[in-house]
Amino acid sequence: MKLPRITILATLLLTAPAAAQLQITPPATTPSPPAEKQKPKAPPPAKKKEAAPAPKPSASPKPAASPKPQLPATVIPAPPTDTPGVDLVFGAYQRGQYKTAFELATARAAAGDPKAMTMLGELYSNAMGIRRDYAKALEWYKRASDAGDREAMFALAMLRISGRGGSVDKGEAVKLMASAAKLGEPKAAYNLALLYLDGQTLPQDVKRSAELLRQAADAGLPEAQYALATFYKEGTGVPKDPERAVRLLQAASLADNVDAEVEYAIAMFNGTGTPKNQPAAVALLRKASRQGSAIAQNRLAWVLTNGMGASADKIEGFKWHLVAKTGGKGDPELDKQLSDLPADDRAKAEAAAKKWLGTK
Repeated sequence: MKLPRITILATLLLTAPAAAQLQITPPATTPSPPAEKQKPKAPPPAKKKEAAPAPKPSASPKPAASPKPQLPATVIPAPPTDTPGVDLVFGAYQRGQYKTAFELATARAAAGDPKAMTMLGELYSNAMGIRRDYAKALEWYKRASDAGDREAMFALAMLRISGRGGSVDKGEAVKLMASAAKLGEPKAAYNLALLYLDGQTLPQDVKRSAELLRQAADAGLPEAQYALATFYKEGTGVPKDPERAVRLLQAASLADNVDAEVEYAIAMFNGTGTPKNQPAAVALLRKASRQGSAIAQNRLAWVLTNGMGASADKIEGFKWHLVAKTGGKGDPELDKQLSDLPADDRAKAEAAAKKWLGTK
């Protein structure tokens, strides 16, 4: 059975580096990891792997790869509006006033507020306003988790999986993740789905994985929407449904998930599961290319050099080809076309690529 390749969300993650991957051939490509988000912001779900449209579209997913925990990002515990004082903690956190958030959260935690406890765990875990201390982060997440906070349950589960702040305990991590998912935590449902898909920590169960992905996707998590789209595209754990796959890709794309942008562009370019719309596909490829997707850059190069769905622009097209090569997405056929380009045009394309890469 072919399974989509998906990467586990990072420890304490609200925005994720990667999700399920679709593979489009001509020319052959493999997805590459996206850039990691840097500074914590308000709680949007965010964005890492790719595939893209080509002159001769076809699709074939790669076999499942084992999920690999990554470095921690952030959990942003949203405060309840009926608890006095917590909004001040969250507001300070959003503004980057971490020392103030720490002081306010400490006072609220002393009064027994679980959201403030989760915030303290977050600050200790990510060295925000205080020195990083995983042991203290684990302690605060544990207290908040025992008080029923679903964000804390997920954060504690990821610490247990990684062994930060204590020993690795995958059994406890799975229980915590399942409890958080039952309480509606989409990141927990997503990660639990990956564990069922991977079949190492839990017995492989693609149907259960699909159910959990659907739960997280319905809650608006773009990574889950993208992963579930691959399930519907290939009929993994669910009936094959190209139209539903495209709708999920569109939703994740609207949330700026780069992988979904590339796949949705492919679908529109080829008219797969949605009416063909090559100009819209090319526009989305441009966006994903500017966001650093080497796959999108490679496909945009094909589009522009061959005038497919857009006016031919060989200099711009070969610029993106050269940029894609630096991201590991070389293309022998485009290399050959570039060598046949007049010397002046080739020099212009090379100069444009260097300017984009900041090497000029």
